Amino acid sequence: MWPLTQRFFPKGISMQAKVPILSCRNLRVYLAEKEIVKGVDLDVFPGEKHAIMGPNGSGKSTMVSALMGHPAYRVEGEILIDGEPIQELPADERAKRGLFLGFQYPVAVPGVSVFSFLRAAATALGEQRASLSTFRQDLSHAFEEMSIPPEFAERYINDGFSGGEKKRMEILQLLMLKPKIALLDETDSGLDIDALKIVSEGIRKAASHDTGVLLVTHYQRILNYLQPDIVHVFMDGRIVKSGGPELAHRLEEKGYDGFAAALGGYSP
Repeated sequence: MWPLTQRFFPKGISMQAKVPILSCRNLRVYLAEKEIVKGVDLDVFPGEKHAIMGPNGSGKSTMVSALMGHPAYRVEGEILIDGEPIQELPADERAKRGLFLGFQYPVAVPGVSVFSFLRAAATALGEQRASLSTFRQDLSHAFEEMSIPPEFAERYINDGFSGGEKKRMEILQLLMLKPKIALLDETDSGLDIDALKIVSEGIRKAASHDTGVLLVTHYQRILNYLQPDIVHVFMDGRIVKSGGPELAHRLEEKGYDGFAAALGGYSP
């Protein structure tokens, strides 16, 4: 766990005034009898941007899916939102507590328009139902921020969207729903430079409104724009090293094998 005394807290709020939104304590995740995540401790505070980097197959995506309540996984340990355990709750209840998952491969939902989905989702999450005109105004602003044509509001969710449009739509949902924690699973995959800048700016804006961010990525590229507060190196189901943004640069230079060797030949 990244020590409190070494943390950077956005907006200049002292650590004494902050409590973690998301905490994991000895988190272990199993698929059938196979242990994939092998004892993770993690705290995410309001407005913090965490990046989780690691090789393919190390368990990063499994961890965020399990945090969201994917029924395929069995979880041991604790998952806490605002200090309250949620590991027994289904995914919809976790969403109501403030979790949001951005998918690596967003799926299409034919027959459900973007507007209808977001209006229903905001209501289901317990937000005060804004007037229709106010909601449309907020949505129009979000479309502009994410460089998505406004007519997409009436299109079916992700149906016929390009890969970049799907990823920008994920961040538009994040901006509209304003969760406490955004779990973003390889949101940068498949994005060109322009889309990457737009997506990164959307994530940064969400964090500026005190949403905590946990971003799974393989690449330094998005981190140049996102400017994470904390970087975690994830190998064989564990966080083996945490540090500041410079840690991502070390990974870029050494590669995962070289980084493992520098740790003294890390092995599970």
